[in-house]
Amino acid sequence: MNEATTTLAGIDYAIIAVYLIGTVVFGLALGWKFKSGKDFFLAGRTLPWWAIGMSLVASDIGGTDIIGVGGAAYRHGISAANFEWIGCVPAMIVAAFIFIPVFYRTGIYTIPEFMERRYNAGMRAALAICWVLFMACNLGIMLFASAKMLNVLLGWSPVVSILLTAVLVGVYTFAGGLKAVVYTDTIQCAVMIGGCLLVLLLGLSDLGGWGNMMEKINALGERTENHGELIVPADSESPFVWPGILIGLALILSPAYWIGNQAIVQRSLGAKSQFQAQAAFVWGALLKTLIPVIIVIPGLIALAKFPDLADGDNAFPTLVAHVLPVGIRGIFLAAFVAALMSSVDSYLNASATVITNDFYLRYGNRNATDRQILNVGRGCTAALMVWAVLFAFWIMKAGEGTPIFAIFQTLMAFFQGPALAVILLGFLWKRANGKGAVAGFLSGIAMSVTLWGMQQWHTELGIEPLFKVSEAFLYFSVWAFLTAVVVVVAMSLLTRPDPAEKTDFLTPGGSPETI
Repeated sequence: MNEATTTLAGIDYAIIAVYLIGTVVFGLALGWKFKSGKDFFLAGRTLPWWAIGMSLVASDIGGTDIIGVGGAAYRHGISAANFEWIGCVPAMIVAAFIFIPVFYRTGIYTIPEFMERRYNAGMRAALAICWVLFMACNLGIMLFASAKMLNVLLGWSPVVSILLTAVLVGVYTFAGGLKAVVYTDTIQCAVMIGGCLLVLLLGLSDLGGWGNMMEKINALGERTENHGELIVPADSESPFVWPGILIGLALILSPAYWIGNQAIVQRSLGAKSQFQAQAAFVWGALLKTLIPVIIVIPGLIALAKFPDLADGDNAFPTLVAHVLPVGIRGIFLAAFVAALMSSVDSYLNASATVITNDFYLRYGNRNATDRQILNVGRGCTAALMVWAVLFAFWIMKAGEGTPIFAIFQTLMAFFQGPALAVILLGFLWKRANGKGAVAGFLSGIAMSVTLWGMQQWHTELGIEPLFKVSEAFLYFSVWAFLTAVVVVVAMSLLTRPDPAEKTDFLTPGGSPETI
């Protein structure tokens, strides 16, 4: 059976309308008393651990993951679950006990700000530019994901879907900042888990259970040879073979994401205390163990029911269109919109935070008043939402047929490996200095972009592809990380050490003052 469009009954529309209106009103109510940038960007440092933890999960599992990871499972099997189990939980626990305490203790607003605290202004600017470019582009990817889902489910125009999502999220993020993001994410996390769990249970029931599902998948022949294996052999044609998952994901991309991602770490910086910031990551890691079950298995269910879909990214929406009865589809659609909104609002607020703190306050107006900072933050929020809409339209036209999950991961892999190298050496090696950090970071990015280009245009260059998998980001991120480490070490040893105050604050008794 091919992809299908379905319609909703009146009760479905009512559920969606109530949810969306309620979310926007709730977000507006949280932000109307804000008077400063600290209120807008860090929620006045009043957030509880349970809300931050649920927000972390909701922000990470957005529309891109429900569609993208479900599509990856459809194409490659249950090994896609490793992006959650191996790619999230261990790194979150490490972050909670080693990195988050230092970030919180320094009183920073952004990860680039920490880079200046530890290294220099050049390192801060370089990382800030990368994060702004990535998060701004990722906003467009997320809006594009919403268009794909709503088009398959409802037949809505992609343009209408993108604009509707942008307006809804933009309004409450503009008004309520991080506080609105975290507390609306808490609701969205619960709705998202409930909706995806419903799809999972009804889908398995329709197939007659796990055994019948795997029997249908195995009957498809060689294309599904490794679909039931969590650890895929290195000689498999799957892009998720164990060397890439263990080295590229578990050791590089995952720690880089949970330790150095502005949109993630910013939530913990708004916690009531250092302990609550750490507890939030542990709570989020516990919730994360459930996520692969509710987004990967539906991809397998879709494969068993609809093995001939032209685009794997349509697996989850097609399953929803056929499995959920009238009156229930609205609940799932509300869950999907919740997942989408929770990711968009997170990156929207984080992007505005970096632009305001790392560019406006650092280079534009160091003496800005609280009201000016708040206004600039909200202005950046509005401008970024307009950009995201335009970028989503461009992807819709130029990137048709490209897997959403691969787009997201490839963009991140360009600089996440080098960023991790700089952060780790900054924590573990006091001799690492600012000149070495900047040189290593830029060299690592140059390496990752070069490898990506050689992989992308190997035919035109007359060479063999460097990596025999489609998701090459798992491998070139490793080389980018290693390049950055070597250059940071070499340049640091060849140049003068930084002053002692650049490392003293890393110890529990170090000064909490920021630059």
